[in-house]
Amino acid sequence: MPDCVTGQISRRTFLAGAAAALATPMLQGADSVKLDGYVDAHSHIWTDDVVKYPLVDNQPASNLIPRTFTADELLAIARPVGVSRVVLIQHKPYFGVDNSYLADVMAAYPGVFSGVACVAAEKPNPDAEMVRLKKQGFRGFRIRPGEGAAEKWIDSPGINAMWATAAKENLAICPLIGAEDIAQVVEMCGKYPDTTVVVDHLARVGMTGDFPEPDVQRLLGLAKRPKVHVKVSAFYFLGKKKPPYRDLVPLIRRVYDAFGASRLMWGSDCPYQLGGGNNYPASVELIEKGLDFLSAPDRESLLKGTATKVFFS
Repeated sequence: MPDCVTGQISRRTFLAGAAAALATPMLQGADSVKLDGYVDAHSHIWTDDVVKYPLVDNQPASNLIPRTFTADELLAIARPVGVSRVVLIQHKPYFGVDNSYLADVMAAYPGVFSGVACVAAEKPNPDAEMVRLKKQGFRGFRIRPGEGAAEKWIDSPGINAMWATAAKENLAICPLIGAEDIAQVVEMCGKYPDTTVVVDHLARVGMTGDFPEPDVQRLLGLAKRPKVHVKVSAFYFLGKKKPPYRDLVPLIRRVYDAFGASRLMWGSDCPYQLGGGNNYPASVELIEKGLDFLSAPDRESLLKGTATKVFFS
């Protein structure tokens, strides 16, 4: 179930594209690799050990696509292209609000991973759960439209508690949204101006294959909120949805002009970036070589600095 929208990549297509990428030597736990390389601000991992880490709603392990995508498998792909740290995103469709697998991985790889967790905003005291998870290494908390037992976030006591706690605890709220939901982010930012916000995947602008100007304008309007950051990520799902992703350059340029490099961060959205003719190196190369308007410090911000500031400081 990709971040961007459920059902857009078939099991057969994904497995065909990912098989070669995953056919790499396995690493053996945490090691002494230097942590001064790039930061991938967005990847999922999982295990098929559903006894220790049960899937939500009693799903069988056969629902996992691919069957596993572990920390070792991710790092075997990421490290050869200069990525040394990764922000891990809880995959709610598989694991719900049980963040224990990501917590265990972060503990096993000190300094390598940070995490974005999911909590039950519809239940009492999600703020207390955020503080507990912060102690385990989580620095962000993912929310989706409709969560918090209310149609709009502004009407949800739990979502409001999350935004207030994020500001107090120096944590990030990470909305997984489409352009149609940006108004809710604006509304919450107005109420909680000190909360750090990281919007996933360019707010999915371009998911239909084109870049509707009203959607672009909604995204650019978020730049007026100084604590809002944007992930330049999930290229497999935007525009033409295939390397070298040059059709995304005009959108990225406009986002860069509005936000500045210090509020943008690159992310792969693995393992989904590995399917359908897409691959991990191509995602990095768009930032490294495909955006000629970036200065060297700008490129450093997108590939390392911004994510380090938000998720590793």
